[in-house]
Amino acid sequence: MLDARLRPRAGTVAYVLTGFPRLSETFIASEIHRLERQGIDLRLFVLKRDEDHPPHPVVGRIVARPDYLPRTASLSRTPFLRWLALSLPPFLPAILRTAARRPLGLARAVVQTVAQAMRAWRVGAWPPRVVKEFLQATALADRLGVATDVRHLHAHFCHGTTTVAWLASLMTGVPFSFTAHARDLYQETLNPAGLLGRKLRAARFAVTCTEASRAHLSRLAETVPVYCVYHGLSADLAPLLAQSGPHPAPPHTAIQALGVGRLVPKKGFDVLIEACALLRRWGLGVQVTIAGEDGAHGTEVRRRIAARRLADAVRLAGPLGQTALLAEYRRATVFCLPCRVAADGDRDGIPNVLVEAMACGLPVVTTGVSGIPELVVDGVNGLLVPSEDPQALAEAIARLHRDPALAERLGRAAQAAVRERFDGERLAGRLALLFQPMAAS
Repeated sequence: MLDARLRPRAGTVAYVLTGFPRLSETFIASEIHRLERQGIDLRLFVLKRDEDHPPHPVVGRIVARPDYLPRTASLSRTPFLRWLALSLPPFLPAILRTAARRPLGLARAVVQTVAQAMRAWRVGAWPPRVVKEFLQATALADRLGVATDVRHLHAHFCHGTTTVAWLASLMTGVPFSFTAHARDLYQETLNPAGLLGRKLRAARFAVTCTEASRAHLSRLAETVPVYCVYHGLSADLAPLLAQSGPHPAPPHTAIQALGVGRLVPKKGFDVLIEACALLRRWGLGVQVTIAGEDGAHGTEVRRRIAARRLADAVRLAGPLGQTALLAEYRRATVFCLPCRVAADGDRDGIPNVLVEAMACGLPVVTTGVSGIPELVVDGVNGLLVPSEDPQALAEAIARLHRDPALAERLGRAAQAAVRERFDGERLAGRLALLFQPMAAS
């Protein structure tokens, strides 16, 4: 019996995702939900399951069900030949069926895979990664041999998933596009030896979420169009805000600072902790809450808290669902996100949590990294400080604490900016206009 997820429908766009659902990628779930509401028929092909946290409610409102592709063994812990022996068997039937259906397409993908592996090897990158993505692409191409309604592939993040979509496109002739975000775009090791440019020039179009990133991609694109479509406000948070009214003035004498994000270097939470220590030294009462999943910077963040004796002032709340996170936004007096460009090139675009905090009417203090100045205008709807500068961050927080009228004015202007430029339904409509001709072709 044919799997219901693969039964042909009228022209469909297939999303290719690394994991689904992911707590840290609610913006993707919101985008999918809104595209479906605007009449785009979608399929979801997912490279691996991610169910470590309960998904946000919007996931339950998505009609398309995820179709999980076979997993490979871990490349990081296994010698390559052993990895190949372990990983190949689940993909062998897909390879054989794709060879029978699309022999020339499969040959084109093999040539590109071998060429990229050789280029990666010459620059000291890890060649087997593209072999892994080739295997995943054969599984996707095999699915597309049954799901014949798919007219277009769209991958989120421009490294692994886009490589899979590109190779599957070579195999099947189904065109592809992708959305680039931040780390995937700027960290060169994820697309070694010019891989990003080759994929971009093979795509029908590319999307990214800031004008800064659009300009960066456009330099590689030649004639391929690159569009900037901002992430809209989370589909779960928007109705909660509509129900809850304006941000109240919290009845606190102490500063209640909130930061939201994974504990990774680009978020700059170590700088926030140093700023907290300065505020305490200046005699100001301050409580800091950092909400988000643990990550590569978690140990350093905890070390800083202990070294500055701030265990009573800094709370690591862990990952929170949207309702609990809204409560934190509404309890806070200031939102702080001292973003930086990390040593490996990783950086944010426009952090989604910054949009959320501003939508809640919180005054925000952040940095001018990457696309953030496209949203936050210093002194108009927030405060910008230099990255890596705890003193400037602490002074900005203290300024807002001492000038409630300024904090209220910036918070209201922040809400207005999000309403005007980050309406999720309107932004999804821009994506729908890109996909409609593809689905109809």
